[in-house]
Amino acid sequence: MTAGPPDPIPGQTSTGSKRAEALFGGLPGPRVMVRSEGCRVWDDTGRIYLDLGMALGAVALGYGHPAVVAAVEAAARDGGVSSLPPTQERALAERLVTWVPGAEAVRFLKTGAEAVAAAVRMARVVTGRDAVLTCGYHGWLDWCQARPGVPRADQLLHRALRFNDSGDLEAALAQHPAPAAIVIEPVVEDPPDAVWLAHVRRRATELGAALIFDEIKTGIRFGLGGAAERYGVVPDAVVLGKALGNGLPIAAVVGSRDLLDAATRTWISSTLATETLALAGALAVLDVCEGTDAIAHLQAAGARWLAGCHALAGEWPSVITEVRGVHEFSFLRFADAEVSAAVASAAARRGVLVRRGPYNFPSASHAEDDIQAALNRLADAVAEVAASC
Repeated sequence: MTAGPPDPIPGQTSTGSKRAEALFGGLPGPRVMVRSEGCRVWDDTGRIYLDLGMALGAVALGYGHPAVVAAVEAAARDGGVSSLPPTQERALAERLVTWVPGAEAVRFLKTGAEAVAAAVRMARVVTGRDAVLTCGYHGWLDWCQARPGVPRADQLLHRALRFNDSGDLEAALAQHPAPAAIVIEPVVEDPPDAVWLAHVRRRATELGAALIFDEIKTGIRFGLGGAAERYGVVPDAVVLGKALGNGLPIAAVVGSRDLLDAATRTWISSTLATETLALAGALAVLDVCEGTDAIAHLQAAGARWLAGCHALAGEWPSVITEVRGVHEFSFLRFADAEVSAAVASAAARRGVLVRRGPYNFPSASHAEDDIQAALNRLADAVAEVAASC
């Protein structure tokens, strides 16, 4: 048999977490989608799947939400972008500063990774320092990665912290120069310990470092005030993304005037940071969140999913070793990588898409029957894998 032409996309897809290997570990499963609606995805064979991944958490209201679609259609008809800043930019900024604790100013970008990087650059401008401490995942850019292709000099400016560990923070501060910023995900696998979070805030203040909350996952899903409001700690900046656009490419740094004004003393700019489709879509997201019970519905769906996953783990401990997370996003930890692949593949055969690791993201579009159906199908998949172990 003659081999076909080489794949024009190295690694199969430009989003690493959507690779077939990442999704199903080399086992059978759907490879591409042709459409999505609500909490369902259609593949290229016409098969329909209940989706718990929800585009890696980028969609909180549901795929193709009517209000968001209408806003995008109107923005597209009006041209989408021009040589002047659009009215939607200021309108969205004014809405965000009313919701995010301590916020006075906003800067828009297109992706979470570049928005966190922008917040760090602003902190470096304000403090005149280079070092950064982080806790969690903040994207693929050089400032926070230790990967092939990242200069050693960049790696030396960054030190990762252990979540909920004040001692590790103190050890890092003893070993490294005072940082420009401490960047944390308020929730990683578990909620933050209140003492740890308060300690991080206090030490950042004492050191004159910017405390940046990476709320790419928690923003909007936790409510419009995000994790900062839920846990009662006000950072110097919050970074929003994912659910802010309900699938549209938009991110924002929302924070103090002192920090955000630094954007005018360096260069943080992108041609399409102010295209109107995503800005209009985000405004529609806020309208829905303010005017309906969408977030409460999302959180209730997540609570049902999490409870069902705990029940499954109790029934099949040889397959599922633990369940981690919060109502808004959670995940199953499996016995090993082969088992996780087998469960994901078996679930897909039954018409449900679940992640092998972090995270599953129940949405406002998941009805109670959808969550129960997904749990039933996942239970059958887990039973099948358990029987073969």
